[in-house]
Amino acid sequence: GITPDQLLEAGLLREREDGPPTELFFNRVMFPIRDRRGRMISFGGRILGDGVPKYVNGPETVLFKKRTSLYGLDLAKEGAFRGGAVVAVEGYMDVIALHQAGFGGAVAPLGTALTTEQMEELWRLTPEPVLCFDGDAAGARAAARAAEAALPLMSPERSLKLATLPPGEDPDTLIVKGGPGAFQAVLDGARGLGDALFGLIAEGRPMATPEQRAALRNRLMEAADAIKDRSLAGEYRRLLLDRFFQA
Repeated sequence: GITPDQLLEAGLLREREDGPPTELFFNRVMFPIRDRRGRMISFGGRILGDGVPKYVNGPETVLFKKRTSLYGLDLAKEGAFRGGAVVAVEGYMDVIALHQAGFGGAVAPLGTALTTEQMEELWRLTPEPVLCFDGDAAGARAAARAAEAALPLMSPERSLKLATLPPGEDPDTLIVKGGPGAFQAVLDGARGLGDALFGLIAEGRPMATPEQRAALRNRLMEAADAIKDRSLAGEYRRLLLDRFFQA
């Protein structure tokens, strides 16, 4: 009793110029995507075998807004209630591996960098979620982007921690090799945003000349000034300047 028009509207079929609609998720392993109340709103799919793209998410629909959705959010709500760390990782398989290993607060954005709306969802679960990034240059860039997006939203009541995986590892491979304790060590080593921010901004910036040092100092002050809560912005200015003069 489901019509092709309904399947198109739900994002399960897609239009073709040269024929009838085709399946979006043909020959893929399916991942149900649910909202925070556990209601099905879309799917993701990983290709079986070789092919591009490796992962596909359903398109934006009246039910599914990618910017506001997190994979595993309905389960992480329960994990957070039971005292587990809320940790944002990269993909579906990372979330599944972490939940299987006992980390019930794991979630993932849906193929994009964390948005401000997704951070708001994380803060609804806990005042200090952990963002977990790969231990390579791309992971450092992703951490810097997340920090920049978070700064205007922060307050004395809500912050972030940043955790870094060992180079070449993701949560799934790390747990296979070292068990849950290996990932717990990553969480235990997470740094507060205040501690991590100087390194994220100063990484790769030269400080040999007065002009270069002034440029870095201005950039650090811009980051602190992005925080809308004035008292917290003042604390970040002091912290970043202290780190600047130490360096």
